[in-house]
Amino acid sequence: MAAKRKHKKKSNVYLRWVLRVVVGFFVLTIVWVLLLSFINPPLTWLMLQRGFERKSDGKEWKITKKWVRYSDLSDNLKRAAIAGEDAHFLTHWGFDSEAIADAIQRNKDGGRLRGGSTISQQTAKNVFLWPNRSWVRKGFEAYFTLLIEAIWSKKRILEVYLNVIETGDGLYGAEAAAQHYFGKSAKSLTKRQAALMVAVLPNPRHWSPATPTSFINRKANTIVRYMGYSKIP
Repeated sequence: MAAKRKHKKKSNVYLRWVLRVVVGFFVLTIVWVLLLSFINPPLTWLMLQRGFERKSDGKEWKITKKWVRYSDLSDNLKRAAIAGEDAHFLTHWGFDSEAIADAIQRNKDGGRLRGGSTISQQTAKNVFLWPNRSWVRKGFEAYFTLLIEAIWSKKRILEVYLNVIETGDGLYGAEAAAQHYFGKSAKSLTKRQAALMVAVLPNPRHWSPATPTSFINRKANTIVRYMGYSKIP
């Protein structure tokens, strides 16, 4: 009996510690998301990883970025981002079921799953998580997506997204890209320039909006056509 009580007591200690860890995780992450609803994230895991990758390749350390307020970002860029990346951004709760179903259908042959990620999901991944693909990472991504959708406004999500996305080799955010590729502020981007910047986002270190391939030109043309239907927060 004494051994049984001892075992039960030990199990209760473990359970209490597990509960403390779980509660601590929820409290910490909720506070983290709350703080970033008004504090701009200074760095992301991807920025640091890319910086170290450059150093290991013998290149100089480079993280070029400049935060721009939502009101100072071109409406053309906001519309292009929604048209090219997440057409249902204003109406979904973080996940686009239609886009996910379409992505699964297009990849049912067993190839790597592509598409389906919303702007909210990409923001959650870029700001809070590491870039490597795994089911664990995807689980945390879903959790943080729900958190930012519940705590942040759509305007804040789009503002953060456009300021932290990778836009080139060592370039992050719309302002750094606009200055580098077009020699102007992100506030002054034309429809075409905005569409080109969004068109290269799937692989910004391989493609350039300043020297677009025929594929990128076609993609940008499609984005421009849909921009007129894109509502922005």
